Amino acid sequence: MLAFLKKHWFFVGMVVVSALAFVVPGLGVVVKEYNILSYAIFLTFLITGLSLDTRSILEQIRNVRVLMASLLSALVLIPILTALLASLFFGNNVDFIVGSIIIAVAPVTVASGTVMTAMALGNVPLSLFICVLCNFFSLLTIPLVLNGILGVMGDMLHLGEAVSLPVGNILLTLSTIVLLPTVLGQVVRPWLKERIAPYKKAFSVFSQSVVLLIIFNAVSSSVGVVGTVGLGFIGLFGFMILLHTLILALNFAISRGIRLDMPSTAAFTIHTSQKTLTISYLVWAGFFATSFPLAMVPGIAYHVVQMVMDVFVADWFRKRVKRQ
Repeated sequence: MLAFLKKHWFFVGMVVVSALAFVVPGLGVVVKEYNILSYAIFLTFLITGLSLDTRSILEQIRNVRVLMASLLSALVLIPILTALLASLFFGNNVDFIVGSIIIAVAPVTVASGTVMTAMALGNVPLSLFICVLCNFFSLLTIPLVLNGILGVMGDMLHLGEAVSLPVGNILLTLSTIVLLPTVLGQVVRPWLKERIAPYKKAFSVFSQSVVLLIIFNAVSSSVGVVGTVGLGFIGLFGFMILLHTLILALNFAISRGIRLDMPSTAAFTIHTSQKTLTISYLVWAGFFATSFPLAMVPGIAYHVVQMVMDVFVADWFRKRVKRQ
């Protein structure tokens, strides 16, 4: 039992924090009132900046076609695909449609995408390169793409004022909590990289714990209306499985189209398909939580689905890389 908990503590943690959110939803108010998550996310990206090996990433800078393809797929094509499918699948459930779009416009994950790439024996420096690029450019694309998609779909979804998002405020929020700590971490990395090396595992646990706190806060904020969804959660997870499958297929096709080798194909397919919950939470909490209290739930569902599915995807790539 202990071995199981040690190996799958994150998934067990998701169940525990979700249950806790229903039992003591008031704790979510405390988390929000004191901006605990904002500080935790700031620390997460500070750790990211401290951990990134800039030299190995810069070696991939010549892969211009990968740069353009990853940005186009992660920040433009996936949001458009998600918006179209979600509007067809969820019908009048505006919260789930908006929530699906919010997670879709988010950049790729930092930790899990690289871990899955390593499991697949993929090109880890390329994976990191995709991660840094997408997270940097997402600061600009998130408000623009969100405004564009919701503007087109506004009348159909009856979004009203939510269509006109404060682009400057979103950009300032993401720059302060995401870009600033990442850059700061990179600046001090040369002096601290040897000292922090033994704490790599602890940093990973901390980052995953922040995700658990996000899930807790999102569920606790939605307790009052979550009961109205009922069996809709089954459909939500079914949709996310379908969506992630299509996104993986899209990125695999793109990687083969630009003629990447198998390790690089693994890195591109896996990492470009993963979405980060931390940045999507910042967007939801800052600009959508009041009008769409359930809109964070699709992001949580997608995060769970990608974590489970990509273990099998990584194993599939691992076998093919070994054959070469």
